[in-house]
Amino acid sequence: MLVLRPEPGASATVAKALGSGLDAVAIPLFEIEPMAWQAPEATGFDGLLLTSANAVRCAGDQVQGLRGLKTYAVGEATAEAARQAGFDIAATGDAGVDRLLGSLDPDLKLLHLCGADRRAPRDAKQRITPIVVYRSILLDAPDLSCAQGNAALIHSPRAGERFAELVEERGSITIIATSPAAAAAVGDGWETVEIADRPSDDALLALAARLCNNSPPK
Repeated sequence: MLVLRPEPGASATVAKALGSGLDAVAIPLFEIEPMAWQAPEATGFDGLLLTSANAVRCAGDQVQGLRGLKTYAVGEATAEAARQAGFDIAATGDAGVDRLLGSLDPDLKLLHLCGADRRAPRDAKQRITPIVVYRSILLDAPDLSCAQGNAALIHSPRAGERFAELVEERGSITIIATSPAAAAAVGDGWETVEIADRPSDDALLALAARLCNNSPPK
């Protein structure tokens, strides 16, 4: 399997895959770069929305003034990064940001520390103020010839779009996507496109294991 997400997430996913008996290699398509930002007064918000562990890693010392806010994390990996940074986790989602927000009080005022390529949540009732604290920088196009006859893990729509740009011969490649949006981003023409039942590394790798166990020898 090709793991295309940025570091340090790529190496973490590869380690989990190898530990589960799956063959995986990290070929990041992006790198994460912190951006300068100014933290607002925490008193203007009811909570903090986190949709990526990268936001916690890149936010720097300014997050110290926000640690009193209840934190809403899109998934367990993001929640764990926030806990390690000293945040109080009020809720952790397991099916994407839209499902998480749908379970919360619609009157909340949330501060969203996010990436530059943030995609606004659909139909959110809460008042959400996004502040960009990191961006994803394209890396030089890697050699993806090893993708032929194998699988690619797609952790985000942007990764799906970039992978589709770089790969011409698609017919022998299996796509394993973290969400319907990530799957849609890669387009058509692949051997098969499968979507994990929830947007998490564990769910992606569980799906990969099932596909490998059910695939005939090549």
